[in-house]
Amino acid sequence: KSHEELLIPPTPCHAKTNVMFLKTHKTASSTVLNIMFRFAEKYNLTVALPADQLFHLGYPRTFVAHFVEGFKTIGQNYNIMCNHLRFNPLEVKRVMADNTFYFSILRNPIPLLESSYIYYKNNVPAFRSSKNVNEFLASPTKYYHPADYRENIYARNIMWFDFGYNNNAEDDTKYTQAVLEEIEQNFHLILIADYFDESMILLKHALCWDLDDVIYFKLNSRSQDTVQRLSPESEEQIKAWCSLDWKLYLHFNQSFWRRIEETIGLEALEKEVDHLRTRQKELMETCLSEQEAVRKDHIRNRALLPFQSGAADILGYNLKQDLDNRALRTCQKMVMPELQYTSYLYAVQHPHKKRKEVGLPLLWTSRQEE
Repeated sequence: KSHEELLIPPTPCHAKTNVMFLKTHKTASSTVLNIMFRFAEKYNLTVALPADQLFHLGYPRTFVAHFVEGFKTIGQNYNIMCNHLRFNPLEVKRVMADNTFYFSILRNPIPLLESSYIYYKNNVPAFRSSKNVNEFLASPTKYYHPADYRENIYARNIMWFDFGYNNNAEDDTKYTQAVLEEIEQNFHLILIADYFDESMILLKHALCWDLDDVIYFKLNSRSQDTVQRLSPESEEQIKAWCSLDWKLYLHFNQSFWRRIEETIGLEALEKEVDHLRTRQKELMETCLSEQEAVRKDHIRNRALLPFQSGAADILGYNLKQDLDNRALRTCQKMVMPELQYTSYLYAVQHPHKKRKEVGLPLLWTSRQEE
């Protein structure tokens, strides 16, 4: 026998089906949620969905297990958890199996804050009372009052908050170090939204999924003309104002690239990213009548209209008219906005419960929360 044949073939890995995704705000996480939902359907997995009429798992309250529909009867038998929640590891562990893979996604706090500003403009007192993002950043403490802390979470260190920590905490080296270490212990992988395609390849490897499992159309993005230009002063100010998020981002951006070099290598990564983009382009050509996302007033099928918020024009998609049934199902799922998809899965998993109403503005307000 030749030397080659005696080599032990690599152990094929098995697709991980118990996965918890901590969905952070304004970080391309709606696109990841869509990937998770499609995977759950493909393998007939149980998703830990928000109870009753909610579309998030109790957010912004700290997560507890009973926020999940059916927890009392289903217990620890959920496979996938990915709707918005404020992370609380002990309670999440009551819902998810012991071998669950935990991951999340972060984004550079500079574009993140500008995005939050536009999206939450009408809901956040600190944003509402300032003219534009640069005015807010010139003196954030003028507009940001810790007393409105619940409504103002989007205005400062929102990622730190989503991970379950105090977003108004003092930026003290010992404290931030301890938090970063704790996050490393709780999560197997942290992706970076600014390198989304690279993140999807890393995720595919970590979960042992197929390329088609991480193909996506960008969801919940907004039209370019609603993006406000940040002055260089504002950019520097964000690093100081959101210094906890800035530290979080820098730390995990480093570990992200380290992880890629150790597990895939940059050359192989580039090839796989090309592959992903080619496949994505093919699917867009199959599914979409325009090869791109369109503005809200150009979306023909109102059932596929994404939730609109603040001053943002949230884009959506138009499907081709003459798709056969199988293509239609695939394409529909790829463009289905978060609220519609959550509502649909809820109806499938909990057929006896009242359906979730998507027709309402669903940004959680303080009234809904109490």
